This record gives sequence, C-alpha cells and structure tokens, in this order.
Amino acid sequence: MHAESFWHSLRYAAQGIVHTVRTQRNARIHLVILALVVLAGVALQLSLQEWALVTLISALVLSLELVNSALEHLADKVEPNHDPHIMRAKDAAAGAVLIAALAAVIIGVLVFGPHLFQLFF
Repeated sequence: MHAESFWHSLRYAAQGIVHTVRTQRNARIHLVILALVVLAGVALQLSLQEWALVTLISALVLSLELVNSALEHLADKVEPNHDPHIMRAKDAAAGAVLIAALAAVIIGVLVFGPHLFQLFF
C-alpha cells in the first residue's frame, strides 16, 4: 500500500511539472537555458564540484518556478478578481524566482568563466 502511494505521488508530481512546462513560458525558458548550460558543461568538461553547483542552482530555479506557478494557480482560483494582497504574494513568489535566476547567472559566470577564458585566451 505504501509503495503504491509513493508511485502515485511521483506520478502527480510529474504531472505538475509537465503541466507547468506546457503552460508557463518562463518554465520553458528556464529549461532551454538549462539545456544550453548542460551542453556547455559537457563541452567544457566541468568538474564534479562544478556540476554539483550547476545542478543545485538549476534545481533551485526550476523548483521555485514550480512553486511560483502553483501559487499563481491557487491565487487565481481563490480570487479571480484583482486583489492587492494576492498581487503582493504573486509578486513575492516571482521575486524568489528572480533572485534564484540571478544567483544562477552569478554561479554560471563563476563556473564557466574560467573555462571560457582558458578556451579563448
């Protein structure tokens, strides 16, 4: 019974990820950027520690994008009309994604910068 519940939970989580990717432009943008980062990482032969950093920040960005989308769906269902409190909550969730994305850019520069510098200079 517990194993079945576990597999159901995984299926629901996967459905949430797929729905978010299908319906949210920003989630698709994050995934395209992630694909490019992975290709660049393979080409530049990142170290294990560098892959760990890239994986961690990528998971953070994608996870926050999913939480942001969940909050937006829930907020729109609870109050379809404009409400300043709900708008602040949605803005805060979007801000969390933005902070993680900016951190990803910084980590990307720190991880990829030396490789690119060595490659071109």
